[in-house]
Amino acid sequence: MTRTELFVYLRKHRLAVVSTVHNCAPQAAVVGIAVSDDLEIIFDTLTTSRKYQNLRANPRIALVIGWDAEQTAQVEGVADFPSGAELDRCKQVYFAGWPDGPERETWPDIGYVRVRPTWVRYSDFGAAPPRIEEIELG
Repeated sequence: MTRTELFVYLRKHRLAVVSTVHNCAPQAAVVGIAVSDDLEIIFDTLTTSRKYQNLRANPRIALVIGWDAEQTAQVEGVADFPSGAELDRCKQVYFAGWPDGPERETWPDIGYVRVRPTWVRYSDFGAAPPRIEEIELG
């Protein structure tokens, strides 16, 4: 799978399951995502949420994107919390995919998370034979 193929696959999905860790225990949640041209995955969440607090303590994150048509991408990466011009850029990417994003931007305690993938496993079990590819990005 090329970087371009991965981008196209990720970009066509709006939801992801994110997994974080707290006290050695996994915690998962569904979030709305947007993907930048640089393969950054961006989502908003409340800064009071478990996932946000977990990522502040440990920025390693895993995501599962796409669970339709027997295709999925498992993504591992590092999360950060952009500020300044980087935050503005990330918000524009996010708002392009989520037009209601600016409304949530006014909520108290809203925060933005950027994930930079380091590893991806793409699986297509609808193909014969199944297509399973791993990509190192970081």
